[in-house]
Amino acid sequence: MRNEKVVPFKKIASEIGYQGKAFKMRRDTLELPDGRTVVYDIIDHPGAVTIIPLDEQGQILFIRQFRPATGEVLLELPAGTLEKGEEPQHCAEREIREETGYAAREFTRLGGLWLAPGYSGEYLHFFLAQDLYLSHADGDDDEFIAVEKIPVARAIAMAQSGEIHDGKSLAGLLLLQGHLPAG
Repeated sequence: MRNEKVVPFKKIASEIGYQGKAFKMRRDTLELPDGRTVVYDIIDHPGAVTIIPLDEQGQILFIRQFRPATGEVLLELPAGTLEKGEEPQHCAEREIREETGYAAREFTRLGGLWLAPGYSGEYLHFFLAQDLYLSHADGDDDEFIAVEKIPVARAIAMAQSGEIHDGKSLAGLLLLQGHLPAG
């Protein structure tokens, strides 16, 4: 077992290699604790939210949408990227309306996680949304989404059986379990 002191690496240089709509890629030159230098390619992302919309019948509102990076239609919890300077809960309030056509009177922060810390600075904030009501908002013009209501127990079973392939949705369902009444 290794038992080294872990310290942050010193940044020597950083350059932007690509600036896109949702993120940018940068190349950082870092000095390791032993004096060697290494180069890391990093995705800079402003962060995002994932929402678990839970209705009064104990059903979660999921969305199905085509994801070009996977080439598949995925079943996912609603989510969205933070706008510059936007608070995570405000983003959650906006995204639930855009993606499901519902709003919520109650938001509870369930936690957060680094999406892929080996190469990305994207941090996901998770919110449970309750006391839902219809409140349509126009979504992104490149999103074609279908909303599906799935009972909590069925959604958790789908996660455990591998029917849900989306990492943020799996993490959201895990966080949700700690906030459900026992039994």
